[in-house]
Order: sequence, then structure tokens, then C-alpha cells
Amino acid sequence: YGILDFILKPYAITLIQPLLDYPIAFGLLGLSGVFSKSKYGIIKGYLLGIVGRYICHVLTGIIYFHEYAGGQNVVLYSLTYNASYIVPEAILTILILLIPAVRQALGVVKKMALES
Repeated sequence: YGILDFILKPYAITLIQPLLDYPIAFGLLGLSGVFSKSKYGIIKGYLLGIVGRYICHVLTGIIYFHEYAGGQNVVLYSLTYNASYIVPEAILTILILLIPAVRQALGVVKKMALES
């Protein structure tokens, strides 16, 4: 998704910034499989991945987008700005993952993936 997002809305300041903001940040969502065998593993894994993504975006905010903070503390600005869209996304995703029909469907997909 990170590469697609960059293709659709490209924005790069340096070579490192788009790597950290797109493939690395969204690639950290791949950590969701770490908890695949535990109860509520998909939610635990998603939380791990989204925290990793959040950290990447906060770092790029501090390093590359500090001018947007104006007179505010750059770290606090980046933490707040990135939380303003990542936290609602995380809450909505977790609520969707808690829907029994969604959990069952994901269980079927997981079973099919393991059998093939």
C-alpha cells in the first residue's frame, strides 16, 4: 500500500524520507503475523504494525517536516499530527476486526492459506 500511496500522491524531500514514509512505514504492518497463533493475534499484530508505522511517520515529521510546526515543539507537533489520523484509523480497524463475521472470514482465509 505504501508504494501505491506514493505513486498516487508522491511527495519527497530527500531520498530517505519517502523510504521511511512509504515502504518502511507500511511494511511494518507486515509485523501483524508475529501474533498469528495467539488469541486476538490479528489485533495484537495490527497494533504492533500500526505503532511501527506511527513511529516512522513521527520520525519523518521531526526530521523533514519541522517547518510546519511553526513555533511549537517539533516533537509534540509530529506526535500530535500523526496521531490525528493514525489513531482514528487504528480504532476503526480494531472495531471492524472485532465483528464476529469479519473474524470468521479472516479465519477461513487463514485456513485456506495454510492448506495451500
